[in-house]
Amino acid sequence: MGRFDNQTVLVTGGTGGQGASHVRAYHAEGARVVIADIAEDRGSALAAELGDRALYVRLDVTDEQSWQQALARAEEHFGPLSVLVNNAGVQNPPAPVEATEQRVWNRILGINLTGTFLGIKTAAPSLRRAGGGVIVNIASTSGIGGTAHYAPYVTSKWGVRGLTKTAALELGRDGIRVNAIHPGVVATPFITEPAAGSEAPISDFYSPEPFAIPRLGEPADITRALLYLSSSEASFVTGAEFVVDGGLLLGPALQHDTHETAA
Repeated sequence: MGRFDNQTVLVTGGTGGQGASHVRAYHAEGARVVIADIAEDRGSALAAELGDRALYVRLDVTDEQSWQQALARAEEHFGPLSVLVNNAGVQNPPAPVEATEQRVWNRILGINLTGTFLGIKTAAPSLRRAGGGVIVNIASTSGIGGTAHYAPYVTSKWGVRGLTKTAALELGRDGIRVNAIHPGVVATPFITEPAAGSEAPISDFYSPEPFAIPRLGEPADITRALLYLSSSEASFVTGAEFVVDGGLLLGPALQHDTHETAA
C-alpha cells in the first residue's frame, strides 16, 4: 500500500529537475499523477514512461483559463484533486534593481507568484470536492533572506510565503492544508545551467563548502519533505515553512581541527 493510493496529485513544472522527481515519487506511492507543464514533449514522454496512472496536461501557470482547462482534464481523467504542488518557477538573469527591466520583473512574478495564486484559486474547489486535501508551494530560501541581483525572484518567493499563510487560514476549515517548502541550492538545471539572459549558471559562483552540510541539495531531498507534508502524517501541519537547505540560512560553519590535542 502506498501513502497516496487512490489520490490525484497535480504537479506544476512537472518535467523539470525537481518536478519530475516529485512526480515519480508520488506515482511510486500509488498516486494518480497529473504532470502539468508547458514542455509537451517531455511531459508526454514522462506520462508514457509511468503508464496508466499518469496524465500530461499542458499548463501555462500565468493564465487562468489554462488552469481551468488543466483542472477540467485532470478531473475528467482521474477525479478531484487530493494534492496540488505549485512547483513551477523560473529565475531571472542577475542584475541590480536599477538595471532590471520591467518585462523581466513581470515575467518572474507572473510565473512564480501569480502562477501559485492561480493554482490555489483554481484548485481549491476541486480539493473541496475530494473532501479536503493539501497544497504545497515550492518557495525558496531566497524568500527568507535577500539575494543581491535577484530582486524579481526574491520578491516572488517572499510573496509566496504570505500567500501560503493566507490560504492556510482561509482553507483550513474546508479540510485543506497549505504549506511551503524553501529549498536551498539544489543540483538541477535551474542551478547548473544559465537562466535565460545569463552568461553563467549559479553553480559557477556558489560553493556549499562553508556550510554545515557541504554539498548541493538533490531533488530527492526536497521530494522527501514534500511527501511528508502532503501525507496524512502531517495532518496537523498548515501554514508552515519547511527549510531544506543543508544549513545555508544558518551561515558559514566555523571549522576547527578535530585532530588537535592539548599540549
